Amino acid sequence: MKFKLQTLFVVAAAMSAMVACSKDDDNNNDNMPPDNNPPKATINITNNAQLGQVITDSLGNTLYFYSMDSKPDTSYCSGGCLAVWPAFYSANLTLGDSRLHADDFGTITRADGAKQTTYKGWPLYYYASDAAAGDVKGEAFNNVWFVAKPDYSVMLVNKQLVGNDGVEYNSAYTPGKAITQFLTDDYGRTLYAFSPDKFKKNTYTDSLFTKNPTWPIYEVSAVNSVPSILAKTDFDTVHVFSHVQLAYKGWPLYFFGPDAMTRGNTKGVSVPKPGVWPIVNLASAVAPQP
Repeated sequence: MKFKLQTLFVVAAAMSAMVACSKDDDNNNDNMPPDNNPPKATINITNNAQLGQVITDSLGNTLYFYSMDSKPDTSYCSGGCLAVWPAFYSANLTLGDSRLHADDFGTITRADGAKQTTYKGWPLYYYASDAAAGDVKGEAFNNVWFVAKPDYSVMLVNKQLVGNDGVEYNSAYTPGKAITQFLTDDYGRTLYAFSPDKFKKNTYTDSLFTKNPTWPIYEVSAVNSVPSILAKTDFDTVHVFSHVQLAYKGWPLYFFGPDAMTRGNTKGVSVPKPGVWPIVNLASAVAPQP
């Protein structure tokens, strides 16, 4: 009986020592200094001497947009394309710059079943030939690949034009299959010109903006970044009553209401007939003087 009591005393003492040590450890942890090397943010903005603000991963590697990605939640880069332009994906996205907003990021499931991160609806990619952090060798590759930026005023999309009448149009606005490149806003939503407009002169919008539901003006506060194949000097702003509208080559730019602000829709090209509300791109002529 004496042996059993001694044994119980030893066990109890050991348990008390363990609890005390545990409390000491907790107190020590509470007093430890914060981690001076927290995990790097998944997404950052890097200032590039040539291109300005560029979106990069945690290691400073440049991310890109593909202008053929014209359909919501869809990547058109597959097979051999992905070997050159690997898809970027982060399951636990963290942002390292206040100019980036969580609501602008999303995730899509690619046709191959893999996940891919998007920014403003644009699937994000790397360029395999970028050998080091900060490289931007993929910029303007084949005029369809562009660095991802947080401050684009416009972007470019390449796709088949399809009017509100369901007809496929080429760049001459005659029925036919053809991929046409054209200006969009930074979310890939189609921008149009109004053929009766004059150089930096909006002739469509009235003072009460009663027509804005059908042809909303593209309002901006200033001209920011544009894809490098476009000349920033071709862009300016137009004052439309109390609003400021973006213009390209003198053409005030509009959305089309029935496009429903949906990426890649081009219904306006056939309204009220082809050519009245054309898309705009590098081939667009300068708007005529008033």
